[in-house]
Amino acid sequence: MFKKTVHSLLVSFLSASVLLSACGSNSADNKGAKPEPKEETKLPPYEVSIAFWGNNQRDLGLVEKEINKITQEKINATVKLNRIEPAAWTQQKILMLAGNEKADLIFTGEYQYVSEVAQKKLLPIDDLLKTHGKDIIASFEPEVLAASKVNGVTYAVPSIRDFASYPTILMRTDMLKKAGADVSNVKKLDDLDPVFQKVKEAYPTNNLLGKATAASSLAYSLIITTVDPLGDMIGVMDNLDQLKVVNMYESPAYTNMLKTLRRWYLAGYIPKDIATAKQSGKDYMKANIGFATTNKGKPGITSQTSQVIGSEITEVKLGPAKTDTVAITNAMFGIAANSKDPQRAMMMLNLMYSNKDIVNLLAWGIEGQHYAKQPNNTADFPQGLEPSKSGYNLRQGWMFGNQLLTTPWVTDGPDIWKDMAEFNKTSKKSKALGFTYDPEPVKTELAALNSVIQQYGMGLETGTLDPDENLPKFVAALKASGIDKVIAEKQKQLDAWAASKK
Repeated sequence: MFKKTVHSLLVSFLSASVLLSACGSNSADNKGAKPEPKEETKLPPYEVSIAFWGNNQRDLGLVEKEINKITQEKINATVKLNRIEPAAWTQQKILMLAGNEKADLIFTGEYQYVSEVAQKKLLPIDDLLKTHGKDIIASFEPEVLAASKVNGVTYAVPSIRDFASYPTILMRTDMLKKAGADVSNVKKLDDLDPVFQKVKEAYPTNNLLGKATAASSLAYSLIITTVDPLGDMIGVMDNLDQLKVVNMYESPAYTNMLKTLRRWYLAGYIPKDIATAKQSGKDYMKANIGFATTNKGKPGITSQTSQVIGSEITEVKLGPAKTDTVAITNAMFGIAANSKDPQRAMMMLNLMYSNKDIVNLLAWGIEGQHYAKQPNNTADFPQGLEPSKSGYNLRQGWMFGNQLLTTPWVTDGPDIWKDMAEFNKTSKKSKALGFTYDPEPVKTELAALNSVIQQYGMGLETGTLDPDENLPKFVAALKASGIDKVIAEKQKQLDAWAASKK
């Protein structure tokens, strides 16, 4: 959801703006689930406002009505799907959480979550989970649900999706074949030089490597899937088994990555305007002017990317899958502190983790109108419906409750959620899983560090700036701005957290 560069990651972390979250119900009508107590339906009517960001959907109101047929029976409540344009999200969520607009369930995550908790914009919900969120609790491994706790208290619930990820490069298969390049022996970043060389010879005017998102650096997705960022990347764990905070920016691994990117930039594999480009690698690939993109890997990433760009994808994995706190807390729903009925909000949230009909409606829309079930128990657009003509094509199932309850999309295959559950379970877990960093004691230093990272980060992490000349300046500026103090504070908090676990 939040796709950031290493430098914009810190911008988000420092921002006082808050993200909104959402809630659920405690009844389930899935096979094998126990019905909620009948007295729930005797509650007075209530409208649960669910605030989230997303692009305009013409039939959002129709989807809302279908959800209400379920929620009125289950918890005597209707829902208001309060979709907000991504560009207006920050301002609108501030107004909602300030109490100027109706708010119950608010989408939240990553670094804004800590800020919202500190500002008391979200309710503590541990007691509500016990009374009205039993299906939520049953859906999680205890350590995963606990990862969202701040100082031992739960303020939001993660959506169930891909918690793990690995560093990967995605390439257009047709270009790879035409160039006669072989990727079977590629194990690390530097192994890609001969591949890019051959593809460049076959496609001399193409942009060979693009960013995972328009706002990100080339390095971001490769870094965030390798280290535990411990919140903001200013002090990370580069060894997931050791509770040791280090300065990533002066590590040999970071230096070597920058040198590789610089070499590719000079060779013409990376667009000259990469640092300021508004296009992602996938945008280039879709337009037939790009070959590859850095990315976060997970089950289904090749089929999903292929669907986006309209061409077959070959993937090169550059490391094992790992899970850390940020990966879990980057998409959650919480209950706004100014909610008029927190209990009903939790009941609605509970339904999003237990009721397949509701999560399918949120993910795909109305069956028969926006999607159709296929013989192999997957979903696809109804015959004759062009995706661009659909009245509901939100494609944000990862945002709402338990995505693993949704009908798999046809291009992902019927076993995608089974594979995802196994992927999450078997991934390498950071020893700091569950640790949440409080930046308040070093907020002055972080503000200065943010300015330094904005100055150097994007240029270095796209190959635009020469690391031999600029990396020493970058590290020196970070030192002068107090990065050692920040790392010491983070280590202090991490040690205290570890001691409390014992």
